[in-house]
Amino acid sequence: MDSASTFAPYDDVRTPSRALATEAVHAGRDDLAGQGLHAPPIDLSTTYPSYDSRGEAARIDAFAASGAEPEGPPVYARLGNPTVARFESALARLEGTESAVAFASGMAALSAVLLVRGSMGLRHVVAVRPLYGCSDHLLTAGLLGSEVTWTDPAGIADALRPDTGLVMVETPANPTLAEVDLPAVAHACGSVPLLADNTFATPVLQRPAEQGARLVLHSATKYLGGHGDVMAGVVACDEEFAGQLRQVRFATGGVLHPLAGYLLLRGLSTLPVRVRAASANAAELARRLAADPRVARVHYPRIGGAMISFEVHGDPHEVIAGVRLITPAVSLGSVDTLIQHPASISHRIVDPADRRGAGVGDRLLRLSVGLEDVEDLWADLDGALGETATADRAAVAEQGASVV
Repeated sequence: MDSASTFAPYDDVRTPSRALATEAVHAGRDDLAGQGLHAPPIDLSTTYPSYDSRGEAARIDAFAASGAEPEGPPVYARLGNPTVARFESALARLEGTESAVAFASGMAALSAVLLVRGSMGLRHVVAVRPLYGCSDHLLTAGLLGSEVTWTDPAGIADALRPDTGLVMVETPANPTLAEVDLPAVAHACGSVPLLADNTFATPVLQRPAEQGARLVLHSATKYLGGHGDVMAGVVACDEEFAGQLRQVRFATGGVLHPLAGYLLLRGLSTLPVRVRAASANAAELARRLAADPRVARVHYPRIGGAMISFEVHGDPHEVIAGVRLITPAVSLGSVDTLIQHPASISHRIVDPADRRGAGVGDRLLRLSVGLEDVEDLWADLDGALGETATADRAAVAEQGASVV
């Protein structure tokens, strides 16, 4: 359990001169040596003793007014947790924002953002497809009272209304890996907050806050955790918005478990190494897939990364059934390689016409490349693709695949 006398974030001293790899290892841990510790502790308490009820009342009043993290010792786990606060502080450092607020899942994090804006009467959202399928569904179904206008990046300014509370983009997008010009989009937003889902890129490849995004969303389940054993979401943002998010989190209870916070902080320490190694594998696989006659098109982002999507000439379901080393499963960002068919799983909940209009076709496969040896991964893909060979393979061999 943390012995620090304050529950505020532990990394108040900013050191912008540090390289990202250094920050990834040390952020969230700056106070440990002073406590005689090397590894961050896990605080599993749900409640904390206090013999000063007047002081407790004053701290709760202060939180209710601004959502600022209470000074002094912790109060209650739904209000905040020291272990989770370490992860939040570290992620804010990596994204270059004042603060970050963690939630039980990425969808809980997005829901909190929508609730904050909706509570101000700003329920209209402008969004660019594709987004993660459940994000698309949350907006389209209006489950939180929001109304969405879908547009392309060039149409954002014209889609804004007096009650627009948010503009949302995902870049690279799930699952097509389409990229948007974040500075141009941020300019088009005017005073409306831009939320950029940075799950695929991570702060290793891009930092949207430096390009004009006010809110940076992560499904921390993916690369930030990195090992397929923790579910979480986080929003990196300025302190004013963070206070509003904390108030929603306290009221709705979408809190992150301390053990998850611990695993995420540990995951951040290897994030740059993992992302760069997996990206090198992905770039090589993308090159080989693009030259393969069984593949119609390969999608790989200009900024790189560990995600690939590709369209096959044959039956994509046979590719899924044919892998042996690669795991056919939802999610992404783990140390092992995963493959899935978006039209059947991650984006099944999106209306078929909208799905196809966003480039999520029925022959598209999404590959989250891990840290295995690239030759072993290619051997597995090659074997799975072999089962999709068709009678006109010789004809498509002359065409090759295109990379977009």
